[in-house]
Amino acid sequence: MNVKIKNIPSEWVDPDDAPELSDEDLARAVWRVGGVAVSEKEGREVFAKRLRGRPVGSVSKSPKKLTTIRLSAEVIEQFKAAGAGWQTKIDLALKDWLLTHRP
Repeated sequence: MNVKIKNIPSEWVDPDDAPELSDEDLARAVWRVGGVAVSEKEGREVFAKRLRGRPVGSVSKSPKKLTTIRLSAEVIEQFKAAGAGWQTKIDLALKDWLLTHRP
């Protein structure tokens, strides 16, 4: 007898129900960093570094400082209307102003 696959009920498995990986599972695994096989220790180190902090190279040499400033609604609306990065655009506008003015 020919049985069609679509007639066979398949049981749905919630991915959250997947078993946790044990240390034994990880020890058997092949650790790869950038497509190159590395030792478990090296793999764990790279993985741990990628979990915390900003991405490598994203820290500026001259980081911005957090401040609070009151601007008119018209100014904010105009910059927001220009799209994403409106706060950076305000920073650039102020830097441009500083080229020709003294505060």
